[in-house]
Amino acid sequence: MRLLVLGRSGQVATELARLSGEGHEIRCLGRDAADLSRPEAAIDAVRRALETFRPEALINAAAWTAVDAAEAQEDAARVLNADAPAAIARLAAEAGLPFVHISTDYVFGGAGEAPFTTNAVAAPLGAYGRTKLSGEEGVAKAANAAGWAVLRTSWVFSAHGANFVKTMLRLGAERDALRVVADQIGGPTPAEAIAQACVTIAKTLAANPGKSGIHHFSGAPDISWAGFAREIMARAGLDCGIEEIPSADYPTPATRPLNSRLYCRTTEAVFGLTRPDWRAGLDRVLTELEATP
Repeated sequence: MRLLVLGRSGQVATELARLSGEGHEIRCLGRDAADLSRPEAAIDAVRRALETFRPEALINAAAWTAVDAAEAQEDAARVLNADAPAAIARLAAEAGLPFVHISTDYVFGGAGEAPFTTNAVAAPLGAYGRTKLSGEEGVAKAANAAGWAVLRTSWVFSAHGANFVKTMLRLGAERDALRVVADQIGGPTPAEAIAQACVTIAKTLAANPGKSGIHHFSGAPDISWAGFAREIMARAGLDCGIEEIPSADYPTPATRPLNSRLYCRTTEAVFGLTRPDWRAGLDRVLTELEATP
């Protein structure tokens, strides 16, 4: 299957590029080719790619992911997270191509302890979540008869870019102990698994557009950031203690949801995608980073 991906240097885009040649031909458009901070120019670039590459589906793996920075730059984040995805979704609909868009658990307010279902009320706590929710709405409104999907995920990690795993490895090698929040619970998700899920969803939509909609996909089992950090240290062989603290002891510009659990059973039923075991994914990332004992 030929897939055109928006994004190239991000965690999921990097993993999507790695899938090229495994029964798929994947072309990634980075910022130099399609700058989503300038949606009109980016759309022109995507149109040209449609003509030359002739993809069978589009995947948007580009986004503003700097959660704290979005608080001070919400307008800029909205362009990347809402305006651009909506424009691409409309273009995909015009071209008759399935469209897969990656979103986030931050569209929810994080109340309670039950996993959020796809139809749970969205109540983002900050600018990042608000802009991502607007992007979801824009994708849904594009009315793509060829199929569309919003894939909400959480706590993405990989061997690429900036993420929690790499931060913990760096700090764990420098310090004897770290203080990590323990009241935020969610499912760490390997970027590799998200990339594979996006491809599966795109292929399924191409055959059955009726499976369009919002879907959830996160790693299992759910755990706190402190618990995740402790597992990283153990598997990397780092002698760094983890002290559990509440979120109130680690203030940030953007408020994080305490409950980031996502209900993923419907995604399994529709696409056959089971929640990936993040522990296995973590082992693969540590091996790639040569961070195993």
